Amino acid sequence: MHLLVTRPEPDASALADTLRGLGHEVLVAPLMQVVVRDLSIDLVGVRAVLFTSANGVRAFAEQIGAPPDGMTAFAVGKASAQAARDAGWMRVETADGDVDALAALVTARLSPEDGSLIHVSGKAAAGDLAGSLKAEGFTVNRVVGYEARPLETLPESVISGLLAGDLDGVLLFSPRSARLLADLAEKAGLLGKLADIDAYCLSPAVAEALSAQISAPNSAHCKVATAPETPHLIALLSP
Repeated sequence: MHLLVTRPEPDASALADTLRGLGHEVLVAPLMQVVVRDLSIDLVGVRAVLFTSANGVRAFAEQIGAPPDGMTAFAVGKASAQAARDAGWMRVETADGDVDALAALVTARLSPEDGSLIHVSGKAAAGDLAGSLKAEGFTVNRVVGYEARPLETLPESVISGLLAGDLDGVLLFSPRSARLLADLAEKAGLLGKLADIDAYCLSPAVAEALSAQISAPNSAHCKVATAPETPHLIALLSP
């Protein structure tokens, strides 16, 4: 298949390499650029750092450096957990799910008396992790480690691919990216072309975001991973 990958770098190229290894042709066209923000974090009294994306891990590593001895990283999924291990975290707990699953994991592993928590997130964060944990008595400080800045127009490579009918599908990892792709396709007058290709969505929320942007969406073209992890998304591509 000829697949479109729109996620930011460096994740886009890493995913493209995996897909090409499986025999697919891949068009890499990031629709957002990740920019690390200046972090000012007081780690005194902090028991754990919570990561809801690999980008959050990278932002922490770039701004703060090596993780403090004995501190635990709680990661929302396998990708962010692996990024934490690559960044030198020795203690990593993985929720293998979404923000709600991460909140449940933290609540099961820690108590409010153990110390405060820091959530390193993007400027646009899905869910309310800090709010959920505060309701359980935890002290949580959410800090914005990065922001994903969207393009204003659809890349020419994507426009050409849609017009020529060369693209078979697009992989979508977040509701925001789904909405952005649809918005940019609409600006380019190509929303109908976008609706004609398969959308491989990481979660039901991603699929719902895309469907909300496309009138009378064809459900046959929208496929949802059985779990919000990249391997499950890639598994959708199997015949």
